[in-house]
Amino acid sequence: MSKEPEIRNTYKIHENGKVGEVQIADEVVAVIAGLAATEVKGVSATSGNVTNEIAGKLGKKNLSKGVKVTVNEDTVTVDMALTLDYGYGIREIASQVQEKVKNAIENMTGLTVRDVNIRIAGVNIVKQ
Repeated sequence: MSKEPEIRNTYKIHENGKVGEVQIADEVVAVIAGLAATEVKGVSATSGNVTNEIAGKLGKKNLSKGVKVTVNEDTVTVDMALTLDYGYGIREIASQVQEKVKNAIENMTGLTVRDVNIRIAGVNIVKQ
């Protein structure tokens, strides 16, 4: 019984006839964006849908939850949902996340980031 190949969107970022080519899956770009966003102080987590939240509670980490990337030619559009920590300014955090995500994707993949759209999906209130 042969296993059917997994259908994934991949994007060619480098081609060299003698050595080969480099392709990157869209999930990789989403993981880069998610990790970059969570490095910003004040971002609690990326927020996914209910299925992703249940998987997270069961110990299955999905580093791209709440992140959707669309790659056209050599440009990327990122849509992400974030949960912020209480007490941080939404405008400042969103601006920092946009810059960090843009830089991370461009530096790691060579693709050009056109947009980083952020939706605040929740606020994490930590009791002390």
